Amino acid sequence: MGIESHVPGKVLTSGMDIIVNWARKHSLWPMVFGTACCGIEIMSVLASRYDMGRFGSEFTGFPPRRTDLFIVAGRVQRRELYIMKRIWDQMSEPKWAISMGACASSGGIFDTYSMVQGVDRFIPIDVYIPGCPPKPEDVINALLLLRKKIEKETVKKDQERRMKEVYDPLTDFNPRFPEFRKNG
Repeated sequence: MGIESHVPGKVLTSGMDIIVNWARKHSLWPMVFGTACCGIEIMSVLASRYDMGRFGSEFTGFPPRRTDLFIVAGRVQRRELYIMKRIWDQMSEPKWAISMGACASSGGIFDTYSMVQGVDRFIPIDVYIPGCPPKPEDVINALLLLRKKIEKETVKKDQERRMKEVYDPLTDFNPRFPEFRKNG
């Protein structure tokens, strides 16, 4: 006895946003940019005890064009910034990002010239996970929060949200970060 027994007239109608967002939230494929201790924590989330697979996110694709969820886990050095930005740009739309840990969100205890003090300067972040390192339960909670956020989106989503002002280290000059330029 499926849903067709409960639907009068054997016709089921729904809005396009509801169907598309249902499919998107149940098939998030993460691309993990894991460094240091947060990288170890994201491995435990993907293992059998916490099992991100029950949310449709068990496929961790390493070709960026096949993924739609970017998880920045851990500290990011400035020399890794070009790689992180290139991976983000290669991901196809729609795409979402999670900043995992204090180091990815704000630089953490590494307040030095070589560490990025928050990846939200360079890519748009949808969900922040606090902690050093965050627990696997926090990662699952962030995934659930992201799924709720995806439910509320529209198919013709607001392009300004995705294209908000972020610094492109390959071409732009960032006034908040004047010492880091492409040509000197």
